[in-house]
Amino acid sequence: MSRLKSAHDLSRLMKYMKRAPWDEMMDEMLVAHLGPACDATDLEPDDIFDIIGDHWEAQLWGCAFEDLLTQELEPEDLNLVDEYLKRRGWNEKAPNKTYMRALRDTVMSLYEVSEVIPGQSMTLRDLLRDVAPVTVREHSATQTLVNWDKIAARVIEINGRHGISGALLPFSADGAERVIEAFSQLEDDGLGTGGLAPSEAKGLLQASGPIFTNIWLLDSLGKAMPGSVPDMVNADGDDLVFHRIVFPLAKGVIGKSVVRRLNAAQWLEPASDTFWNWLAPLAKNRKSQTAKSGQAFVTTMDDGTPVFANVELSGRKLIVEVNSAARAEQAIAQVSEWLGGCVSTPMTEIRTLAQFMADDAARASQEEQLDIPPDEMERIVHEMLTREYTKTLDEAVPALGNKTPRALAGTKAGQAKVADWLKNI
Repeated sequence: MSRLKSAHDLSRLMKYMKRAPWDEMMDEMLVAHLGPACDATDLEPDDIFDIIGDHWEAQLWGCAFEDLLTQELEPEDLNLVDEYLKRRGWNEKAPNKTYMRALRDTVMSLYEVSEVIPGQSMTLRDLLRDVAPVTVREHSATQTLVNWDKIAARVIEINGRHGISGALLPFSADGAERVIEAFSQLEDDGLGTGGLAPSEAKGLLQASGPIFTNIWLLDSLGKAMPGSVPDMVNADGDDLVFHRIVFPLAKGVIGKSVVRRLNAAQWLEPASDTFWNWLAPLAKNRKSQTAKSGQAFVTTMDDGTPVFANVELSGRKLIVEVNSAARAEQAIAQVSEWLGGCVSTPMTEIRTLAQFMADDAARASQEEQLDIPPDEMERIVHEMLTREYTKTLDEAVPALGNKTPRALAGTKAGQAKVADWLKNI
């Protein structure tokens, strides 16, 4: 709660909360904000924070605390802020009292960030309610947030100026989509925010604080749990599983004869005397890219031609590397057709994406850091990203219905789809 306290001191209000009945209400609020995620994962709160990081404990406590400040205790409709200011308000400075009253009247919602001015302000567009975007003055969060980030926050209005409270949760694209889906389900049940009057939508959000924290927790746990990796597919829509197929050369076969056959083979483009890029077969011979959803992993040549596999002659071994089980099966059959008795029965090494990432991390930890000046490294990275993003404009993207971003951008509806896709990137 350091950011919240640095702007307005709520320490006396927190101390007052420790007396009955507010202490019990706070315990119940913490259960509501953490309990469903604990039940879903069969983890205790301490275990959860061990996984996602202890620094999130104070932030999630802040979410529950601020939620409590907006609630009323039945049957007298007592509110913690009202009671505290009534009994202890004489001991608070005017700005603190104004801030507490404003915070009491807030709701948590999901916002898209734009027009970020680091250290000064940002614009927030509510993704759950049909209300006008607001520009909020904010110092610390604007140092790390960037355009199109999604956050759950409470917008506070004081004397015509807007700010945010201390309890802010940054959502991934997947997590934000789950929040929107949750409220869409409420819409289907007749309880959504979109079709309600502003006062009714506010009432629903006021009762929905735990939805944000539990979805955020489950999303964060899914990304932080050991072995957690994104769902990824190749250009064919197959699960990404790396296969290294090793064909031993048959007895008496020399490498030059294998090279001649491979140079003459359809779809193989030599990159050196012993290495070939196996270009993807024609689209009509391939599976639909929409066969399975997931982030697409696509390797292409400089001209945008998709690469099906890599082929290398190393000593007396022909090595073929592909990124799915289906491609491995096709590769074994095709190499046998190209080379016939020149190769023996292959052996295959299989690695999942998680294993590949772990191996890559292990290799990186063992390698010495390159002695490249920071400005030169920045230039190299920028050039690489520019090349990759430029190529992407003319590549079919599964998330865009297997259409290219350039083609979709030609229509108004397509522009909206491309904009959302770019935000996720």
